Amino acid sequence: MNLSRTARTGLWAALAAGLGVIYVPLLVVVLNSFNADRTFGWPPPGFTLKWWSAAWRSSGVRDALWTSVQAGLVATAIALTLGTMAAFAVQRYRFFGRDTVSLLIVLPIALPGIVTGIALSNTFRAVLGIELGLMTVIIGHATFCVVTVYNNVLARLRRLGMSAEEASADLGADTFTTFRLVTFPMMRSALLAGGLLAFALSFDEIIVTTFTSGAGVRTLPIWIFENLFRPNQAPVVNVVAAALIVLSVIPIYLAQRLTGQDSR
Repeated sequence: MNLSRTARTGLWAALAAGLGVIYVPLLVVVLNSFNADRTFGWPPPGFTLKWWSAAWRSSGVRDALWTSVQAGLVATAIALTLGTMAAFAVQRYRFFGRDTVSLLIVLPIALPGIVTGIALSNTFRAVLGIELGLMTVIIGHATFCVVTVYNNVLARLRRLGMSAEEASADLGADTFTTFRLVTFPMMRSALLAGGLLAFALSFDEIIVTTFTSGAGVRTLPIWIFENLFRPNQAPVVNVVAAALIVLSVIPIYLAQRLTGQDSR
């Protein structure tokens, strides 16, 4: 499609405006993490690393970071297991209600986080009588992390087809040998991309975490929210937010690279 110069200019301007709305505030957060002024005067009168040093020495930040890593890793492991099994069941087998099952698996990512959080909190405390803690946070995160793994694996299975596996079976390989030597190597990058995206979602989650975490369980986003309006903690909060931006970008970038390589 050929566009006029005016149309191309308008599209580029709209793109720049959209990216500016998204990324300029993030850039401000990163710059404020080095701002020498405690009140974040703008433009910054100078730059310093003392807030980064203070954040590193903060036991609350380190504990919250470790909690987020624990929750993210375990939720990702659960999502990889359940999401992969569900994708194989939906793609490789024909059964009554298959489309309904697929919809139910994807639905948690579409529901508002506050609805999921309230539902899980009521179920844990009122129905199951489970005390809220790190495990309930992990279960809450796994409910939507499963979706990313499921979508990645399902898309890969649809592209792979059955020819390679059928050839392996014709050559005498059993089901587990075929999976180990044929299916898994072809799915490996999809699993890794799905796992990276799942970990990124879990690491950043705050709404579901708020409703499913008990007393004393603080992930990094929860710590940021609780200290956001404390004047003495404001510089450290900016440092943690800047670090969180970087830690969130890395797995998403790697997942995109893996997906792009597979497409090529």
